[in-house]
Amino acid sequence: MASFKVADASEYLAITGWGIDDVKLAKKAWVWVGQQCKKFDITPVNYEFEVHAMSSEKLPFILPAVFTIGPKIADDGTHGASLLLYAKLIAPHDKNSSHVRELVKGVIEGETRVLAASMTMEEIFQGTKSFKQAVFENVQLELNQFGLYIYNANVKQLVDVPGQEYFSYLGQKTQQGAVNQAKVDVAEARMRGAVGAKEREGTTLQKAAEVDAQTKVFRVRQEAIGIKEQAKVEAEVKVFENEREAVVAAAKADLATKKAAWDRQTKVAEVEAAKAVAIREAELQMEVERKNALRLTEKLKAEQLSKATVQYDTQVQDSNAALYSRQKAAEAKLYEQQKAAEARKAQADAQFFEQKLAEDAKLYAKQKEAESLATVGKAKADYVASMLQALGGNYHALRDYLMIDGGLYQEMARINAGAVSGMQPKISIWTNGSDGGSGAGGVDLAGGPSGGAAMQQVAGVYKMLPPLLSTVHEQTGMLPPAWMGALPKEAN
Repeated sequence: MASFKVADASEYLAITGWGIDDVKLAKKAWVWVGQQCKKFDITPVNYEFEVHAMSSEKLPFILPAVFTIGPKIADDGTHGASLLLYAKLIAPHDKNSSHVRELVKGVIEGETRVLAASMTMEEIFQGTKSFKQAVFENVQLELNQFGLYIYNANVKQLVDVPGQEYFSYLGQKTQQGAVNQAKVDVAEARMRGAVGAKEREGTTLQKAAEVDAQTKVFRVRQEAIGIKEQAKVEAEVKVFENEREAVVAAAKADLATKKAAWDRQTKVAEVEAAKAVAIREAELQMEVERKNALRLTEKLKAEQLSKATVQYDTQVQDSNAALYSRQKAAEAKLYEQQKAAEARKAQADAQFFEQKLAEDAKLYAKQKEAESLATVGKAKADYVASMLQALGGNYHALRDYLMIDGGLYQEMARINAGAVSGMQPKISIWTNGSDGGSGAGGVDLAGGPSGGAAMQQVAGVYKMLPPLLSTVHEQTGMLPPAWMGALPKEAN
């Protein structure tokens, strides 16, 4: 049987089995008996990471990044080697699974750390764009072997790890420099505006004074010309009319007086205009000098501020260097403490191993001792059972035999002898009733006592016990144990 399979727009079919050497990729295909078909999604996925890296000066930093990664599709829409690799290596897993995420994260972190370790922090910060581009290119080279392609990558601003403030200090330095430069620019702009306004105002006043002076001179000249013409006409008329000479003389005297007044007024006007111009020039010169003083003051302030900024940056660098030295010293001390702790742990492990071997040896010895005791006990039990069987099941006879064989009576005799040593005890002599002759026991052909003779000897010893116990009681006052029996009534 065969079935016709069709993939969605964002899917592909991966077909394996009969008639296919490796893997066949298609958007639609017939799936025959002996073949297996699986759909896989090719939609890109966003992976967001915070990559922890360290520069060549051992300064750590964090690189927040968001990568849009998916299988690479050919430009003409067909599948190629990259999609085939993706179908083999990544498609069997869920693209949102931790396996794929850890794979991508490992590639990105590895390439970022390798690249950052070869650059200083200043190179990374100044060349952020080139650094990011190098990271993308190196990551893409590693992802090619899995058939993955970076469709988009967005790397955020480099940030400090907790406890580090390198980028913070660098940003403060840049911000403070911009603020200081802005202050200088504003001060210079204000100075140029104030000086320009004052210069324009002075120029306006100068032009106005010049126009006023020219107007006054022109007016005086016009008036003088009018008076002159008038005097001329009058003189001609007076001459023409042949008036009296006194009137003509008076007219001439009056004309002379008026001319003197006119000349005086003209000169006064000119002097006043010159004084006004000089006063204005002095005022403008004083304003210019005051502005120059303000400009020099602002310049000195800017220079002092720049020096203070440079001194602040130098102190910040010295502080960072001191902090770095203290961090390295702390790391070295921590390393030494770790090594000392490891040595103590190894010594403790060795002592524990020796103690364990000693305990194992003791345990083995006790096990062997218990085994030997168990063997001895088993042998004794077998011996007692065989003796009980040999005595025909007579427990009392077996008990007496074991006491004799264990040397109990000899020990009792030794103790009694020690108790009566140096005394004059009462001597009792008794026998077991046998004459000690040949009838005491026979000898079998093998050279040993026969079973009947042994039993007679045991019975004789048993008969000897009551007199022995009575003697011990008489001499020491000691009674025999209850399991051995009781003394005759007359002995009590």
